[in-house]
Amino acid sequence: MPAVHTVLVVGSGLAGTAAAIHLADHGVAVDLIEIKPDITAIGSGITLQGNALRELRELGVWDAVQAHGYSFDSLGLRAPDPAGTLLAEIPDVRTGGPDLPATVGMPRPDLARILHERAGSAGVKIRFGLTVTTVAQDTSGVDVTFSDGSTGRYDLVVGADGIRSAVRRLLGIDPEIRPTGMGIWRAFGPRPASVTRTDLFYGGPSYIAGYCPTSEDTLYAYVVEDARDRSGLSPAEQLATMRELAEAYHGPWDDVRATLTDASRINYTLFETHVLPAPWHRGRVVLIGDAAHSCPPTLAQGGAQALEDAAVLTELVLAAETLDDRVWAEFADRRCARAATVVEASVQLGQWLLDREQGDVPGLIGRIAALVAQPA
Repeated sequence: MPAVHTVLVVGSGLAGTAAAIHLADHGVAVDLIEIKPDITAIGSGITLQGNALRELRELGVWDAVQAHGYSFDSLGLRAPDPAGTLLAEIPDVRTGGPDLPATVGMPRPDLARILHERAGSAGVKIRFGLTVTTVAQDTSGVDVTFSDGSTGRYDLVVGADGIRSAVRRLLGIDPEIRPTGMGIWRAFGPRPASVTRTDLFYGGPSYIAGYCPTSEDTLYAYVVEDARDRSGLSPAEQLATMRELAEAYHGPWDDVRATLTDASRINYTLFETHVLPAPWHRGRVVLIGDAAHSCPPTLAQGGAQALEDAAVLTELVLAAETLDDRVWAEFADRRCARAATVVEASVQLGQWLLDREQGDVPGLIGRIAALVAQPA
């Protein structure tokens, strides 16, 4: 008999929804709750590397992801000069294996919808606009109070509710969430024909200016600058600021910039990071995804690491007859160091840019690619 029969998953991002699907596919009764009002509130665009695609295939959604996303196998590096000169086209490592693309870009709401539909078909009960307010546990289960006043009891609670996790706070875990010193402007819009992969422009007035195709018709574009308080800008001012920063970049950026006309499609966030030391659980409550480790987007591995957390956790829980120290020790052994290595590398890439230091970027990227190409 499996160690758990009823599970509450808090947070319906990649980590939470993936964990819910894996568990429900094996007969576990899963409640999945999400504080956001619906899936359309979940982000703009996402870059999925091969190891993320490998996990999505295991979840049974690869065909839908491939149909709704945009696949490519190389990375372009361009100069911040008047021509947007292509300096190099680098083949990407297929970290998910030779039968999957190196990278897929897609709209986050589309990915969320695909995963939520898959979870629903597996029998997961999904509720939006809901979180947890109290958690009390004993040796056999966890009693939970929800934000609507209702209650429940579960064999296991999975906190997958993001960098400012309510579940983590209820456990009394208060990590230092550290700004890295960078801020990112993102825009979601139509894909010009000139954009067929991710290109990165280093230098100019910003650290990085890039874009990623997310479907035949859409892309998301981004500009990374020094972190600053942009909260006082109106939507129109935000749009004007991103367009102004993007004026320094050319080639396909000229086509992208011409599409930046909708202020509602612009957002600005700061790069932040943290990694919880092992263990990531307290009794029968465990943290995964951004609740346990948050990865700046410089390596585009945040989603992949969340999916890996879910896969390893559920594999171990489903194979166990009791939820004991052996399960948690193996989970920590397989996930903590790997996730920390990826986060540290993502932070290091940004720090080299902040310090104007010529670090071994190809070497670092190669080491992480070799690591994540191995199954979690």
